[in-house]
Amino acid sequence: MTDYAFATTWVLEAPIDRVWATLGDVDGWGTWFPAIRRVTVVEPGGHDGQGGVLEFAARASLPYDLVGRVEVTRVEAPHLLELTAVGDLDGSGRWTLAEEDGVTTARFEWRVATTKPWMNALAPAARPVFAWNHDLAMTAAGRGLARTLGVRLLANESGPVERGEGRLATAALVTTLVLAGAAVVVGRSRRRSG
Repeated sequence: MTDYAFATTWVLEAPIDRVWATLGDVDGWGTWFPAIRRVTVVEPGGHDGQGGVLEFAARASLPYDLVGRVEVTRVEAPHLLELTAVGDLDGSGRWTLAEEDGVTTARFEWRVATTKPWMNALAPAARPVFAWNHDLAMTAAGRGLARTLGVRLLANESGPVERGEGRLATAALVTTLVLAGAAVVVGRSRRRSG
């Protein structure tokens, strides 16, 4: 397994209760979180959602799905939600929300390990690309959440917790695009000469 640690911060011009309610509305996730392909409530949990279990399927920009289960392990509404994940990603997540003057900062920390053998085999070279893919998904989700709430998104930051990983993701993306472009050119020249 390969470990990853990500942090996403959204600053929304909205009261904390509205942000909390939208994050907690599982049925609405697909309307503002483009990477979510499917989410099913397996166990609703208590009145605050603690103990709830969800099954999910997600896909960002790269052509692979991540499938798994999350269980809500701690809830302190409207400020804290912690969960554990099992499946293609094993680990934990933590939402923390704070409001000041009608502006809510929502931070998500995601510490997971990939369990798909092909992802682990490619991780030494593809890790920055996987991180880039995660960041695209979370950035799109921040914009989608702001649209759903009908508010301004004042900040939208996502990235690996490890220092310097963002530069590696950009370099890996450029390398991937160059290699993909080279493959297209080589393929075309083979068709022409053959």
